[in-house]
Amino acid sequence: MVYVELALVLLLTVINGAFAMSELAVVSARPARLRPMAERGVAGAEKALALGADPGKFLSSVQIGITLIGILSGAVSGATLGQRLAGALGEAGLSPGLASGLGVGIVVTLITYLQLIIGELVPKQIALRDPERVACLVAPFMTGLAKVASPIVWVLDRSGKLVLKLLGQSGDEEKSITEEEVKSIVAEAESAGVLEPSERRIISSVMRLSDRQVQSVMTPRVDVDMIDLSEDFDENRKVIMGSRHSRFPAHEGDPDEIIGVIWIRDIFDETGVRTRDLRSLVREAPIIPEGLEALDAVDVLRKSTAHMGLIHDEYGNFLGVITPADVLEAIVGAFASDSDEGEEAMVLRPDGSILVSGWAPISDVAEVLNLNLPKRRGYETAAGFLIQVFGVLPKVGDRIQAEGWEFEIMDLDGRRIDKILASPLAPPSAEG
Repeated sequence: MVYVELALVLLLTVINGAFAMSELAVVSARPARLRPMAERGVAGAEKALALGADPGKFLSSVQIGITLIGILSGAVSGATLGQRLAGALGEAGLSPGLASGLGVGIVVTLITYLQLIIGELVPKQIALRDPERVACLVAPFMTGLAKVASPIVWVLDRSGKLVLKLLGQSGDEEKSITEEEVKSIVAEAESAGVLEPSERRIISSVMRLSDRQVQSVMTPRVDVDMIDLSEDFDENRKVIMGSRHSRFPAHEGDPDEIIGVIWIRDIFDETGVRTRDLRSLVREAPIIPEGLEALDAVDVLRKSTAHMGLIHDEYGNFLGVITPADVLEAIVGAFASDSDEGEEAMVLRPDGSILVSGWAPISDVAEVLNLNLPKRRGYETAAGFLIQVFGVLPKVGDRIQAEGWEFEIMDLDGRRIDKILASPLAPPSAEG
């Protein structure tokens, strides 16, 4: 008889574990993964989606089962196995009171331990390892249980919603995913080997691109080679031959009055100069305001046959240009060229400091240095950030502390900050 009782306790524990596993699996299963499984005809996927869509009724069904199992386990452990062990201890010479207390206490402790391991921890770990597959397996049974116990489930579900309403939580649950969660998922995928490090960097860059304005991606005016149509062809030819670019904004005397873009392939072919009339080669290019988001600028470029956008401020001043190559560099990083010899945006030094180029996008620098940047800001580069912190254009050797770092101006290129050394500040030592 004792073996039957032990087998009953073990069976009840396993059933409790099945309920615990079902609860965690359905709650943890991601609809984005269940939907493709349902479309492929995976058994139980549709029912798992339905259970997840109405967590109140599902959790009520699970709780009914867990509560019944707990009551039965308590009755078996205390009323049967506890008494049997108490009788055995009494026969061993212990007093009836001590034997009864020890018998019930030992049985309850052992069964509680068994419930924690077999009935809770192990099933939940199984559910967390593959929640979608487990949810599909248990969904048909849990759906059937909800139908059988529908009157009790209805009462529990309504009661729970009533209590939530009294607590001010009557609104529908907002199911959303934040940008931080996406980054965490991407980092987890890299750690698990699902994504290569380069793939993670590209994904992160694309996400940052949506938060950047076009002026942080553009080629600034000082680096733009332009054609002046008021000059003769030979002067413009010198500009073209001395440039590594293939497209040139064109103006007539006033660099702020850009009239369009000229492609170098329209001027020359394999035999030489096609035409010396540069005005006839001008292509219309879209005007893009400096505050436009970078991703919106990409849509503008896709619709433009000039493959170049002209960036202007609110006063009509020409600030720079943006091309598909600029967008690509913002995502994958700068390409080496003869002019910059592959200059990197940030270089980690052996002492823990970081050498930062002034042109480095501040969003990239903020991620590496863990800086807290305002959503609305008047700068998009590391140089702009330092000018904002200093309040004026600093000189070489000037230092300032901000955001847990000491920034030192290492080099200036005219009136532009070219190189910055960022050194981490030592945390304050605790006294006493």
